[in-house]
Amino acid sequence: MVFDVNVAMTWVLFLALFPIAFFWLRRAWRIAIRRDFSEVGLKKGVPPDRPERFAPYAAAINLLGGVIVLWVIVGVLTAQLDYTSWSATAGITIWLKMIADFILSRHAHPMVFKRKQE
Repeated sequence: MVFDVNVAMTWVLFLALFPIAFFWLRRAWRIAIRRDFSEVGLKKGVPPDRPERFAPYAAAINLLGGVIVLWVIVGVLTAQLDYTSWSATAGITIWLKMIADFILSRHAHPMVFKRKQE
C-alpha cells in the first residue's frame, strides 16, 4: 500500500470539520442564548466598548458557518456530495467565516485618529 498525500489531506479536512462545527455552533449558542459576549468582536484579545451591539452579527456569523459545515458533514456521510463539492464548500465557508469575524472585530474597534497638539 502506497501512502497518498491527497487522501491523507482529504481525511484531515473532513475530520477537522467536526470540531469546527462544534466550536462555531457552541459560540453561537453562547452569544445568542446565554448572552455571553466575552468572545464578540475581539481585537488583540480585548472586547469592544459595547459588545452587545455586535452580538447579533457575531451570533449570525457563527450560526451560519456552523450550519453549513454541519450540512457538509451530513452530505459527505450520506454520500450526497462529491469530493469537489464538499471540499470547496467547506473551504469557502471556513475562509469567509474568518474574514467575516475579522471585519466584525475591526468594525467593533474603530480607528481613532488623534489630532496633533500645538
